[in-house]
Amino acid sequence: MPSNQILREKEQFVDELAGKLKKSACGVMVDYMGINVSDDTKLRKSLREAGVDYFVVKNSMLKFALEKAEISGLDGHLAGPTAIGLCESDVITAPKLLYKQVEKSKGKFAIKAGFMNGAAVDAKTIEDYAKLPSKEELVAKLLFMLQSPVQRLAIAVNEIAKKSETPSAVESEVKAEAEPVAKAEPTAEPESTAKTEPVAEPEPAAETVAETATEN
Repeated sequence: MPSNQILREKEQFVDELAGKLKKSACGVMVDYMGINVSDDTKLRKSLREAGVDYFVVKNSMLKFALEKAEISGLDGHLAGPTAIGLCESDVITAPKLLYKQVEKSKGKFAIKAGFMNGAAVDAKTIEDYAKLPSKEELVAKLLFMLQSPVQRLAIAVNEIAKKSETPSAVESEVKAEAEPVAKAEPTAEPESTAKTEPVAEPEPAAETVAETATEN
């Protein structure tokens, strides 16, 4: 029969675990027997860096903690070796990282069930959430969607500015036609090289000379 101290320690553990379950947005229960020591170390490191609290737990302790946290519907999965991953911030991180290990082990490392926001969910739901984009991916996509119209607008404004600075071929042609044609300078008349000969006066007729002599 366990001593009173052991019982108190178990009760304290159950209370602490129940508090963690209540604070968590998501919890994923797994059968961890299909993982070797090296992969287990890597998995724990990735989960810890992502803010997921992951640990092995006795089924009896987890059962009491779930009851205290008022999360029902998971008793049927409390058989065999059990580890649980808890995440307070979102419902995607823990499923995504743990499901990667399922794929890597080809099913030897298996998801049993879990809960999201206080409600029990089956392994299929956990897998579906694991295949959704992560919070970082969603934020990146949202930023891209928000920036894309701004970028397109900037490109359009830039193109309009370029067109306003550089006249088109049609505009250049119209401008050229509108400019007045320069007047041609008057051409100097060439000086005549031929000298003008004096015109000889006609000699008086013989009759006129005779008449003049008679009168004298």
